[in-house]
Amino acid sequence: MKSTPVFRRLTINDVDDILHIEYASFTTPWNRDAFVRELTMNPYAIYIGAVIDEKIVAYGGMWIIIDEAHITNIAVLPEYRGLKIGEQLMMKMMETMIVKGVKKATLEVRVTNIVAQNMYRKFGFKNGGIRKAYYTDNYEDALVMWVNL
Repeated sequence: MKSTPVFRRLTINDVDDILHIEYASFTTPWNRDAFVRELTMNPYAIYIGAVIDEKIVAYGGMWIIIDEAHITNIAVLPEYRGLKIGEQLMMKMMETMIVKGVKKATLEVRVTNIVAQNMYRKFGFKNGGIRKAYYTDNYEDALVMWVNL
């Protein structure tokens, strides 16, 4: 049995671990420069990691602008999926949003990613629309989801 994750804010020192999770999770991963900019130059960005036995096994990023949040990415290492770490991470992100005064949050998810959509629905997210050909790897549509906090 794997240990219970501890959650913490991620910093520039965590970029290698974030990239490892990113490349294991997405067909069009963000590159190092994107995460360096997020963690050092974007005043709206907050990244939270799930740490088990001193290893970052999942991360989530969001931008908080005034009273709205945009979830940019959530990813869990493949070998840690199915353990509800993504749900726990989402809960920490939502708690952070509430503390920061966020009133509503949005995200995009692949229309074929039913597992992620179901998780977001557990947190009250509802379908808000479709972004046609949003994903550049295969031009898959994105489902836009919103929640009021």
